[in-house]
Amino acid sequence: MTPGGGPSFEDARERMVGRLADREDLSEATLAAMRAVPRHEFVPPNRRDRAYEDRPLPIGDDQTISAPHMVASMVDQLDLDSGESVLEIGTGCGYHAAVTAEVVGAENVSSVEYHESLAESARERLAELGYGDVSIRVGDGHEGWRAHAPYDAAYLTCAATALPEAVVEQVRPGGRLLGPIGAAAGAQRLVYARRRADGSLDRETRGRVRFVPMQED
Repeated sequence: MTPGGGPSFEDARERMVGRLADREDLSEATLAAMRAVPRHEFVPPNRRDRAYEDRPLPIGDDQTISAPHMVASMVDQLDLDSGESVLEIGTGCGYHAAVTAEVVGAENVSSVEYHESLAESARERLAELGYGDVSIRVGDGHEGWRAHAPYDAAYLTCAATALPEAVVEQVRPGGRLLGPIGAAAGAQRLVYARRRADGSLDRETRGRVRFVPMQED
């Protein structure tokens, strides 16, 4: 997959990855994925000069592209392997899906986006950058995407009051889930869960986070 972008963007991306490596305990696979994906291609043109700052940026429809450290951390915590099937809830601009695709393969990533305009632009952008095999559908993320189940892992890029029941059911026994849980921005916690054979979840809380709320019909 071709990163794209001029030398200045490439240099900025290298510096970003260097900062992530210094700050976070990340696997080489995660760092390589962050290095491969051109974040500036996923932000509006008038914000590209800030694309490699470690902060979220608005992308339209009251949504944001997550800060690089958060994307890297979530990819790393799911401990993904090449070939694993992954469900993403909240495509947004497609950046997180592209980073995930670098690890597992684009054909193994399925993503659900509530806003049709974001889904369409993400689909086009991902195709242009070599991630066209990522599957995207428009819909309510609470429903997941049953047609591509079961998944080895699923994650949310938006805050829900609980891990959606349908999404949990679509993850295979032994599979992992990760997402921000909490209605109020100040009360959100990143929750990691592994699905037991009986369908119940073994959960861990992994720190305070701040995400846009999950949309629903």
